[in-house]
Amino acid sequence: MEDDMVLHFANFSTLIVCMVLKFPQIFVLVRAKSTTGVSLNSLLLELIGFIVFVRYQMYYDYPPPTYLEYPILIAQDFMLLLLILHYNGNLKQGLLYALVFVGGWHLLIVNKWIIDLAMSLCTFISAGSKFAQLQCLWASKDSGQVSTLTWAMATYTCMARIFTTLVTTGDTQVLIRFIVMTLLNMWVTATIMYYRPKSSMKQD
Repeated sequence: MEDDMVLHFANFSTLIVCMVLKFPQIFVLVRAKSTTGVSLNSLLLELIGFIVFVRYQMYYDYPPPTYLEYPILIAQDFMLLLLILHYNGNLKQGLLYALVFVGGWHLLIVNKWIIDLAMSLCTFISAGSKFAQLQCLWASKDSGQVSTLTWAMATYTCMARIFTTLVTTGDTQVLIRFIVMTLLNMWVTATIMYYRPKSSMKQD
């Protein structure tokens, strides 16, 4: 009974957090009108990882509460992508990215081996997105346009998903992915705080 309550809380809190997870980052970009320190490659890799993960969960009929937040995250990431392209002067590329993502969504389930292979690579893809963000921060040495709150909330959701995966599906690939993501999200959060300009400490 107690485990069920904890599971429901983990699922519900993760969903609630993910509904607003990207909004702090979106607000920071809109306010600054600059993408300094924000990695486009990181966002693209994250989107690919999210799409593969959702498709895998749906393909194997896993309980919707264990991945329900991902369609919401995909929508928020695409909004963020459009903002980055807008401030970089490349907004027209948004249509091309949309076509690629929609095509990939359908291609993933053409055959079982494709979705299984994609999921086996999903952890590396998602980890690559975190390293791309880290490299961007290391290069710019400026995290003024990167939201600490967004990355901190992402760390919490991954930690919650470690628990929900353990008590529901027990899928090893999924579990490894969330453990790796938790550690890397913590690393990015710490790096953002390290490079945070003193003048913006109170704003984010």
